[in-house]
Amino acid sequence: MRNLTPLTTQPFDLIVIGGGINGAATARDAALRGLRTVLIEKGDFGSGTTSWSSRLIHGGLRYLEYFEFHLVRESLHEREVLLRHAPHLAKPLQMTIPIYRSGSRSYRIIQVGMVLYDVLSYDKTLPNHRMLSRQKTRQLFRAVDADELAGAAQYYDAQAEHAERLCFENVLDAQQAGATVLNYAQVEDIQLRDQRITGLTCRDLLSDDTFAVATHDQTVVVNTSGPWVDEVCGLSDSPVSQGQKIGGTKGSHIIVDAFPGAPSSALYVEAKSDGRPFFIIPWLGQYLIGTTDERYSGALDNIKADDAEIDYLLKETNAVLPAAHLTRQDVRFTYAGVRPLPYAEGQKAGSISRAHILHDHSQEGATNLISLIGGKLTTHRQVGEEFVDAVFRKRGEAPPPCATHRRSLPGAILLDDPQVGQWHDRYRHRIHTATLDHLIGIYGARTGELLALVDEHPALVEPIVDYAHDIQAQIVFAVQSEMAHTFVDILRRRTTVAMHRNYGFDALPVVAQVLREYCGWSEERCDRNIRDYHQFMETNCIPDYAMGQESPSLQTA
Repeated sequence: MRNLTPLTTQPFDLIVIGGGINGAATARDAALRGLRTVLIEKGDFGSGTTSWSSRLIHGGLRYLEYFEFHLVRESLHEREVLLRHAPHLAKPLQMTIPIYRSGSRSYRIIQVGMVLYDVLSYDKTLPNHRMLSRQKTRQLFRAVDADELAGAAQYYDAQAEHAERLCFENVLDAQQAGATVLNYAQVEDIQLRDQRITGLTCRDLLSDDTFAVATHDQTVVVNTSGPWVDEVCGLSDSPVSQGQKIGGTKGSHIIVDAFPGAPSSALYVEAKSDGRPFFIIPWLGQYLIGTTDERYSGALDNIKADDAEIDYLLKETNAVLPAAHLTRQDVRFTYAGVRPLPYAEGQKAGSISRAHILHDHSQEGATNLISLIGGKLTTHRQVGEEFVDAVFRKRGEAPPPCATHRRSLPGAILLDDPQVGQWHDRYRHRIHTATLDHLIGIYGARTGELLALVDEHPALVEPIVDYAHDIQAQIVFAVQSEMAHTFVDILRRRTTVAMHRNYGFDALPVVAQVLREYCGWSEERCDRNIRDYHQFMETNCIPDYAMGQESPSLQTA
């Protein structure tokens, strides 16, 4: 049971609604600058758009096409900040763009774009681009379709394999700086008086208790709920609830095992059927393929990649890598989410600006409410800084200096850090090197806290499943130290076990046993979580064509 009394008795300076990457970054920055802050998330931290992203920390090369140079520059700068202050989670990734004479962008146009990309990233630590001739491209990428191939462009961006953990470390740093952070707490009503939000009524979804969040005369509320921005605004019986601000587009991904002709580095390719760009990215021993970009206006809480999107990604991958021969049976996991883009009626989905907007609701009757429209994984720190600056200005105060551009996340550590060597020396006879490297890649400097559980309970060194490097100590650590409350939290967001094989169903008995033995979970609670886990996977991740089939990937579903 959580103690909710402080939320109702001690007024907050800042209330952040939405615990995705942008809300977490805002809460972190605010707490570090001395604001009494609460972060409220109706699901798990990072369980919305953050969790369904392409897991890239990129400069937005495609934005050059729409002359959004400021957005590219901002993204490239923030990429460098993450590479420096979260090196365990943000890692350089080489990208190759195969260029075809039949494509919508010529070799020379792409070359000009590459030069401009380098100019805009003048302070980068990654290598500059290079252009490859047709012959060189054929030598390096023998499986790439050679028909009308003109050459290729190569450049570097970055990857966040564990995007959910990037979000969680922002939440953790916010909490360590004094913020109150709550997942599974849903805002149900927003009260306004004299054009100010004067109170929020929330429900603790773990206990089903309702509670009010205390405010004072200078409290500011920020709405960082992503695709749910309009829904949150609709909780207020005022002009704030009127008008559509979000015009989201749906992006779907598939995950497959390594396949014939699979590239050793990422490909950024143009779909042959419609010219739309998509990625083929090595990801934790598998390949992440996506994304689509379709207008979406349906329900937001349960979104699934539909069969047509899956077939599209398979077909286009086979077109650029003919030896792949990927079929529906090769798909190991699917996921989809909605980008919280600005509402732009009649505009092509791919051309809608990816620049974020801080929408001040003062003209709509709520002078202390600001909503985020847009926002990307890459630029979350910048969004947080802008939000907190705006909060101070609303309070009539000069914003204190922001520290997040020079402050590392809690797990930040380099592989040549002496601590890494000490962990390897101490645990090499108990934990396989690949497993320890995997753990360091997830927890970074916090790996020692996890390994302390192994020292205390040696049996927790055993793997969760035999096809992933995750160990049982991570289950206990997720519950005791990382605010995980469900099997989905543990297997989908604190770890990625669910995304590797069989949708994580193989892990459920182990998770239940560990939680009963080490965390005091009851049989009934574990059984309820197993049912909820199956429902989550069926609703969000298992393709419709696979439902009810006796296929290898659904043996125990």
